[in-house]
Amino acid sequence: MFHQLFRTFAHLHINPAFCVLYFTSLLLFSCAEEKKKEPASIQKPAVEKPKLPVLSVPVFNADSAYYYIEKQVDFGPRVPNTDAHRKCALWMENELKSYGLEVLVQEGEVTAFNKKKLQIKNIIGRFNAENPSRILLFAHWDVRPYADRDTKNRAKPIDGANDGGSGVGVLLEIARQLSLNEDTPRVGVDIIFFDAEDYGQPSETMAQQQGNTWCLGTQYWAKNPPIANYAPRYGILLDMVGATDAVFPQEAHSLYYAPYVVNNVWSTAARLGYSNYFVNKREYRGLTDDHFYVNTMAKIPSIDIVHYHVGKSDFGHFHHTHKDNMDIIDKSTLKAVGQTLLEVIYRES
Repeated sequence: MFHQLFRTFAHLHINPAFCVLYFTSLLLFSCAEEKKKEPASIQKPAVEKPKLPVLSVPVFNADSAYYYIEKQVDFGPRVPNTDAHRKCALWMENELKSYGLEVLVQEGEVTAFNKKKLQIKNIIGRFNAENPSRILLFAHWDVRPYADRDTKNRAKPIDGANDGGSGVGVLLEIARQLSLNEDTPRVGVDIIFFDAEDYGQPSETMAQQQGNTWCLGTQYWAKNPPIANYAPRYGILLDMVGATDAVFPQEAHSLYYAPYVVNNVWSTAARLGYSNYFVNKREYRGLTDDHFYVNTMAKIPSIDIVHYHVGKSDFGHFHHTHKDNMDIIDKSTLKAVGQTLLEVIYRES
């Protein structure tokens, strides 16, 4: 075909250079057309990211968590500077070690609102300590040194089955399940039992319970970090998580500092059928609790799962009274909290 066209151009006395340019353009156009017609089957397919395998989530054992709470109560009120406090600290340390966690006990001295010097122990357990990607679970383990909301025996310390004992009980069972499960979560897990949370200045109403006389162990830990450059993804506080008919609203400091964690935990609880505990209500007055100092001093975004009645400004009729004993502990509540947390841990990527 090209030879015929060339003879035609020559017969018409057209410049040979024009012929060359014409034929080159025609050739390039033809190649471009062929490239457009390249079948889709030989084009490179899009590369998909490999899907992570689904991990098996352990089944939280509420009977075991209940036992851990009862064991704490059996030591007696865990008030700093007492025998019961020392014995319980040693027991918790050994329990965490028995489940294969690396354990660090941070000892220190803090000054209470009444100028009393308190010898404290923050007990830290680390699961899969080599993993740089971590989450923090924490609770306080001490109890109120007086029943200032009771009508009798107000000068005596309380059992603190729910306020102190329940958070520790749930976290010890989580530690046990982490050690037993075939699958290891993709994140490391740190468990901290903070001391001297409940030695704050007495007050007549919950609204007055503000100020830095509370959460002394957490403040000490934040000021004296026992682990250098500690920066977990986020933290979750458990406080009073074992009572019958407990309700856990979305608390203001939690929503401000870590809204994505609130959404994750509450949506996970809803998916598991625990919306009657993790209620769709918001408490817009931030509560003075350990997570506040973890947020503001340690700069770790953290939330609070805490029994609190929105509108009543109250933590329950048993709060800071002698009614805070094993009679109010409900295994169904423990199950709801523990299973939700295990699901959150094992769904981290």
